[in-house]
Amino acid sequence: MNHTTLKVYAPFDQSFLKEIPLSGKEEVEKALKKANTLFADRTKWIPSYEKIAILEKVGKLMQDDLEELTKTAISEGGKPYQDSKVEVLRAINGVKIAAEEIGRLTGEQIPMGLTQSSVNRMAFTTREPIGVVAAISAFNHPLNLIVHQTVTAFAAGCPVIVKPASTTPLTCLAFVEILYKAGVPKDWVQVLVMDNEASELLVMDKRINYLTFIGSAKVGWYLKSKLAPGTRCALEHGGAAPVIVEPDADFKEMVPALVKGGFYHAGQVCVSVQRIFAHESIARKLAEEIASEAQKLVVGDPLDKMTEVGPLIHPKEVDRIEEWVQEAKKHGAEILCGGKRISATCYEPTVLWNPSQDSKVSKEEIFGPVVSVYPYSDREEAIRLANALDYHFQAAVFTKNIDVAFDTVQKLNATAVMVNDHTAFRVDWMPFGGRDASGKGLGGIPYTMREMTREKLMVVKSRYL
Repeated sequence: MNHTTLKVYAPFDQSFLKEIPLSGKEEVEKALKKANTLFADRTKWIPSYEKIAILEKVGKLMQDDLEELTKTAISEGGKPYQDSKVEVLRAINGVKIAAEEIGRLTGEQIPMGLTQSSVNRMAFTTREPIGVVAAISAFNHPLNLIVHQTVTAFAAGCPVIVKPASTTPLTCLAFVEILYKAGVPKDWVQVLVMDNEASELLVMDKRINYLTFIGSAKVGWYLKSKLAPGTRCALEHGGAAPVIVEPDADFKEMVPALVKGGFYHAGQVCVSVQRIFAHESIARKLAEEIASEAQKLVVGDPLDKMTEVGPLIHPKEVDRIEEWVQEAKKHGAEILCGGKRISATCYEPTVLWNPSQDSKVSKEEIFGPVVSVYPYSDREEAIRLANALDYHFQAAVFTKNIDVAFDTVQKLNATAVMVNDHTAFRVDWMPFGGRDASGKGLGGIPYTMREMTREKLMVVKSRYL
């Protein structure tokens, strides 16, 4: 038995929250055996109507525990109260979406009789669960991401073993208790809080049929390389979201959207606004207006309902962001606001003017409260720079010209392009995911559920057909 424990701390003030046991090799094997045995015995599969009833109960229990879930997520994740509450409400809605989607997991009829050799046949597909799911989650949305990875699996008919982020396991544990309370049998959703070595053992096992991973590209691509033959996966990594701003953009609508998209959860979102390419005729004005609004943001204790920007998840992240900003300054960037640490884990919302394209803030995902604005004279060149990185996730364009909007949407390399909205817009029923270095496969509850199933074709031959 592995007796190692994990200590969980609040990111805002580094106060101790809880100590929980870490699972090791033995626990991984037990969990795999339970999940695999469960899936192999079709008599243990839960009928759709029962799953729907259970998920409806989950939603009600979450609503009853709204404040408690919000406070747990805030204390370990650091996202401010107002945004964490929105996350919990989104998660409740996500459970509802999954319940509704159960009835949409359908197949289709395949035409026969189109050739002489295919007469007297009827063919159709059905969808069935893919098998055991391994879910590795991230810290930045400690409830909603878990819902996207576990409720989808349960709804699709797959046993799931979930590993929450080591910085935010408490929200996951609280949510899974709600699942059990609502009637989800324990072997269908198992939580393992474990280190990287144990996680790798889980992911590599041939009994895993599907991996859903949210986290760093380095870890995600490494784990993909370790999958057993036939194991499918969805990887959601980071981005360095670009925004193209044309001279006719509406400042009144745009500035608040870019401030929200850049500094929401202190920029710790994979689709946060990071690189704004604005036409030279308006670029400086835009940068200064964003900086002016960024300076007004209330930074501090995420449990305070007035706080708009909370802490980074760990002190080392503040160190890294400070280094990147200073490097950008050294290479010619102008700091229009921010640029300083407030505490061990809080950093001022920062706006940089025209960093060099060689600076880390221009080349890598910053995952912090830093937005850079670059002037351009030629939109084609701005699009080229926007597409120049290996990361391609969500992007945006601000313009009132429909032709320019369509042209830019087509030319930006991204899985989603927002027109006149920030890059971090998301609802839980839309397809969501990165391409190229930013990931593989699609998230979004209906899309995840389809990925967690596979089609089976039945062909019936009869002389009466």
